[in-house]
Amino acid sequence: MNGVEVRDGEAIEKALRRFSKTCERAGILSDLKKFRHYEKPSEEKKRKTNSAKRKRMRDEKRLTTRGSSQRGRGGRGGRGRR
Repeated sequence: MNGVEVRDGEAIEKALRRFSKTCERAGILSDLKKFRHYEKPSEEKKRKTNSAKRKRMRDEKRLTTRGSSQRGRGGRGGRGRR
């Protein structure tokens, strides 16, 4: 169980902020959202595969944009061959 002790002279808002950070680090809010409703095993599998697909596409996009910015420029402002 997470908890924080309010220090002498500490504002309640600051203690609440510390409490919310400890909850975030412990993953309490994500667990609460995950178990809010029942998810069938097939739905869970579908969600995970879609998430993996999005992650793979994002990573591929990052690699292609990094590679293209370093190739073929020649230091001429992107004008190409003349």
